[in-house]
Amino acid sequence: MNILPKHKNFDGPFPKLNRRLRLGVLGGGRVSTMQAAAARMSNHWDIVAGALSSDPVRAAAQGSDWFFSPDRSYASFEDMARIEASRPDGIDAVMVTAPNHVHFEGAKAFIEGGIDILCDKPLTNNFSQAQELVRLSEQAGVVFGVSYVMSCFPMIRQARQIVNSGALGKINQIHVEFLQDWMTPEDVGTAEHVKWRLDPAKSGKTSCVGDIGTHAAHLAGFVSGLKMTDLRAEFHVCGSPKPLEDTAFMMTRFEGGIPGTLIITRLAPGNRGGLRLRIFGSDGGLEWDLENADQLKFNRFGEADRIISRGSGHGVSPATERLIRTARGFQEGIIEAWANLYTEFAMAVAAGKDGLAVPDNWLAFPSVKDGADGVRFIEATVNSNENGGSWEKI
Repeated sequence: MNILPKHKNFDGPFPKLNRRLRLGVLGGGRVSTMQAAAARMSNHWDIVAGALSSDPVRAAAQGSDWFFSPDRSYASFEDMARIEASRPDGIDAVMVTAPNHVHFEGAKAFIEGGIDILCDKPLTNNFSQAQELVRLSEQAGVVFGVSYVMSCFPMIRQARQIVNSGALGKINQIHVEFLQDWMTPEDVGTAEHVKWRLDPAKSGKTSCVGDIGTHAAHLAGFVSGLKMTDLRAEFHVCGSPKPLEDTAFMMTRFEGGIPGTLIITRLAPGNRGGLRLRIFGSDGGLEWDLENADQLKFNRFGEADRIISRGSGHGVSPATERLIRTARGFQEGIIEAWANLYTEFAMAVAAGKDGLAVPDNWLAFPSVKDGADGVRFIEATVNSNENGGSWEKI
């Protein structure tokens, strides 16, 4: 039996699947519980297996907390990929939420098992590995998404459509910033969930850039439709001493020589989720703020500002409407955005298993190629910083 219904309307709401898809988990940290909640919210996934720790005792204990059957709680992702691929009721896909240094080998094992993947960012810790995952996933024909979840907020999709409509005119500048404050305490680096983020052996050559900088860079390109081509970057440690940066300032250029800025930090008291995007053109501008994610400011020069609000029946496009879960006046946030990502990923997984080619522009979740672009962005920032803030090609 096909997973997608026989009769589908690709222009309307996402179709109800004929069964829930089976999802596995690689990595048992805090982000995995958040993504699991979102996957369940989408109503397209049952979470049935996991490799939550490399320690067998801990893996079994954590698997019990997730209500996995004992035989589906693994201490090795290699074993999980091999065994699940051979089971008649094996997982359809896996979320990879382990620390960065595990992403390449973990994703590779599941590709080899023919299992679809949704991987946390950054995709890998170096560009050659990212390119290899692109090659392997295309060769195997698996669906491979990357969790640039900020692109899955309804108002971001609406912003993208406004840009595509030409309502801003010719884009002339793009500014994005991501300001957080959770690294402000002097002893923050002693926390267990922080230590690996500051360890170059696990996090790679960056900390802040690889974590939130890639979100900012992807969002700027996703909404504008323009690729970032060049950048110059300076890394800083603004708080207590750390082996990797907690702050970075960048000048950027996009296709057509369009200039921009990108600023990120984890030491901005009063900013918890300070992701802000501003795109200005010859005829108007757009502004969006993660801490007020339900609203999008849209201006046509010489006209009154418009505030577009998320909410069912509020005049947004049909493509945006299908990502909205509650009515006007009831806020949605990051869990709902994750649920949108897991919904689009589920549609792609189901279509792949049904042997169905999906229409262009039906799904917009970030792909493995977007993940590879993010790794190339990271490497360009590292090279620029090491060369005294020189301009680097991406």
